[in-house]
Amino acid sequence: MSKLLVLQHTEAEFLGLIEDHLEARRIAFQYVRPFVDQGWQLKTFDPFDGLVLLGGGPWSCTGERNLPSLAGEVELCARYLADGLPVLGFGLGAQILALAAGGGSQATPFEFKLIKAARVADEAAAAFLPEEFYIVRYGRGRALPPPGARTLAQDADGSPLIFQIGENSFGFAGHPGVKSGIIEDLIMEFEEGPEDAIPQLNELRAVHRDIERSLHQIMIGLVQRTGWMRPDPQD
Repeated sequence: MSKLLVLQHTEAEFLGLIEDHLEARRIAFQYVRPFVDQGWQLKTFDPFDGLVLLGGGPWSCTGERNLPSLAGEVELCARYLADGLPVLGFGLGAQILALAAGGGSQATPFEFKLIKAARVADEAAAAFLPEEFYIVRYGRGRALPPPGARTLAQDADGSPLIFQIGENSFGFAGHPGVKSGIIEDLIMEFEEGPEDAIPQLNELRAVHRDIERSLHQIMIGLVQRTGWMRPDPQD
């Protein structure tokens, strides 16, 4: 059984809908919470088969309200990449992935936005993605993938929303398994939040089924490309 390390940056944000997909494939995961656990780095030396970096709400890595554990997480992510282990990054996590791989992060205003993503049609590596699907961006900043990274999906302006580093690591501009309840809890958790979030929450609730359907296809592809689903020797 594969086991994933999941770094959680807020009380509210967790794997969401992704949990069911991992559990159905007998892929274990362990949450580590640097913001409440001073010894979090010791726990990262357990043998894991991959790393998932979640979003950060109002936290950033561009100088405005930087994530307190940022330096340690970039170092950890770089270690996984150097060892050839898969990394998934969502939102702030994608920015950390980009930094660890030699890219960067661009400062942007805090936003909560439902974005229509389009698969890059001429990129074979993007074939596991739906042709069109929704990305929910909640937070500030966006990843600047390093040279050599492949853009797999983009928005209407051509900005990358999903990128691939190496053969098995992927950054998403937003959480692909988000639930409206996660966003609601993020809004309540922090004093800083997006302006006028009610219309966006209503939009998110209206497309929840679409997000579930897209995630089903995305997870099939991610599990294949990360190699996390291994045969059980007892089967």
